[in-house]
Formats: sequence, structure tokens, C-alpha cells
Amino acid sequence: MSFNRRIISGSVAPLLGLGLAVAGCAGPKGDAVPRSSAVPSSSGTPSSSGGPEGARPSAEPSGPSDPTSPAGPPASTRPPLSNPVPPTMGPAGKPPKDPTDRIPADTIGGWITRGGSGPCYGLVDDDGVEYALHGTGAGTLAVGTRVVATIGPAPADVDCGPGRPVQLRSVRRLT
Repeated sequence: MSFNRRIISGSVAPLLGLGLAVAGCAGPKGDAVPRSSAVPSSSGTPSSSGGPEGARPSAEPSGPSDPTSPAGPPASTRPPLSNPVPPTMGPAGKPPKDPTDRIPADTIGGWITRGGSGPCYGLVDDDGVEYALHGTGAGTLAVGTRVVATIGPAPADVDCGPGRPVQLRSVRRLT
């Protein structure tokens, strides 16, 4: 086993040294960088091209001469992935003047005030209007039952008591 280790370590070491030497010759984007600009001088600033290590850099400033111009490469022309400022809502509008839930004119909702097995019933709607309902086939409606009823014009020969006389076409129990 010791013989195999010597062969592997003896052949890998030169390749590793060559890889490290080559990796130091590329810029951040993979392009080649001249050796003179990659080696800093003893003062910490890059030395001038080809000069000795202690030489001073050229008299030209390294950055832009205008202090208001941005430093570094130009900004990307890509739009940002998301808007950094969240949208704001405008002021709330005025409430609607008319009801927004349109209920058909032949539909009323309310409570049964005179119940039984029919055909006459009493109902007071959500606005307090009393109706005298006449209809067959509605079944038994108990007093206090909440209903939605479809109504029509009342038959002329029927009297179901106090309230606005109407014909009961259909009824749906809510409670």
C-alpha cells in the first residue's frame, strides 16, 4: 500500500501546482489579466506596467474625474424581478346610491305572521309592509318562519285578511 500512495501523491502534486498557477491568471469574467496589473506593490496599489515593485502609479486618477458619475460598470438594462415599491390604493369612493343587490320586483322576504295549512297566510316583509298571501301548494307555514316568496297579482274574489293582497306563487323556507 505505501508504494501506491507514493505513486499517486507523486503524480498529483505537479498537476495541483499547475492548476493553481493557471487559475490565478484569469479575471472575474474569465478573461486574461496582465500579470503587471494583477500583482500589487508593497504599498497595496497595483504597480505600473513592467516597472519595479516600488514604482509609483501613473499620475492619471484611477476612477472617474466627475464625482457625480457612478463608479463601476454601467447598470444592467434588465428590469428588476419585482417592483420594490408596493402599489398603493387610492381613496375610497362614495357608497352606492342604489342597492347593489337587485331583487326582482316579484320577490319578497319576511316573516310569516298568520300561518297554517293555507291557502291564506300573513307575511310582514323586511321593510315592515304587511301582505295577505293566497296560494295553494305552499304547505303548512308556522308563525315566525322566515321565508322568501315569489308573488303576483291577487285574485279578485279572495280575501285573506289584513295587508296588501297578493297571490303566493312559490315560497322558500329560510328558518
